[in-house]
Amino acid sequence: MTVMIALLRGVNVGGRTTLPMAELRRAAEDLGYDDVATYIQSGNLVFRTSDSASAVEDTLATAIAELGGVRPAVMVRTLAQLRKVVDGNPFIRRGEDAKLCHAVFATRAAKSALTGLDLDAYAPEEAIAAGKELYLFLPGGVGRSKLAGDLAKNKAAVGTMRNWRTVTTVLEMAEAL
Repeated sequence: MTVMIALLRGVNVGGRTTLPMAELRRAAEDLGYDDVATYIQSGNLVFRTSDSASAVEDTLATAIAELGGVRPAVMVRTLAQLRKVVDGNPFIRRGEDAKLCHAVFATRAAKSALTGLDLDAYAPEEAIAAGKELYLFLPGGVGRSKLAGDLAKNKAAVGTMRNWRTVTTVLEMAEAL
């Protein structure tokens, strides 16, 4: 069985997409996933399964929708993939403060999210695409970030952002399985 991490987009944000984590855990267990655990209220799920990542994305999204109206995008990574994301953060490697770093987990190649953006215009904010992830360095914080705001408006690029502390904590949880 493979350890997987499911990251849900837009769950428990702004009161419109409420999903209690106990219900999320129960839905995952009902699908046959083992060792199910969640981290904070924003839709971070760690578990074991023999299903493929793409199958988990589909079946978990459907199971959540059946709970009552919320159908978030679900991005799934294996433990090995998440470890690669953490090890590959270019901003952490150059010594930046982890509190200023974020990762966007996308449904497809993250480079498309940067198409048409003049990244130099956002300085000192930075974004680097690598595979299905987008690494962000936001020295003024995510709440004031023009870059993060403009990326969120890009409806063609579906993904979910996590701060670096959440990314590393979820990795630790996954490694503990």
